[in-house]
Amino acid sequence: MILTTTPSVEGRTIAEYKGVVFGEVIAGVNFLRDFAASIRNIVGGRSGSYEEELIKARTQAMEEMSSRARSLGADAVVGIDIDYEVLGEAGGMLMVTASGTAVKLA
Repeated sequence: MILTTTPSVEGRTIAEYKGVVFGEVIAGVNFLRDFAASIRNIVGGRSGSYEEELIKARTQAMEEMSSRARSLGADAVVGIDIDYEVLGEAGGMLMVTASGTAVKLA
């Protein structure tokens, strides 16, 4: 499965548009990570635990989107966009959405 943010795949022709596909992940962040991140905010530096959660959620959203495209008979997803939102009380949930157009290449 070819995944790209561009509207086409260089050197390939889009033979058929299969439709828009999405992958959504909502992940909770636990108390210990919140506590560690708050300490990082005070002393400075990056929050490795939050970065790991973000990478994991983004990967899962892309995999879900790819799986949905494959089920439509697509072999690529073009024009991919990834959005991030913080949800829940006190921002305790992270939502990652990946979307793009599933296509069949010639």
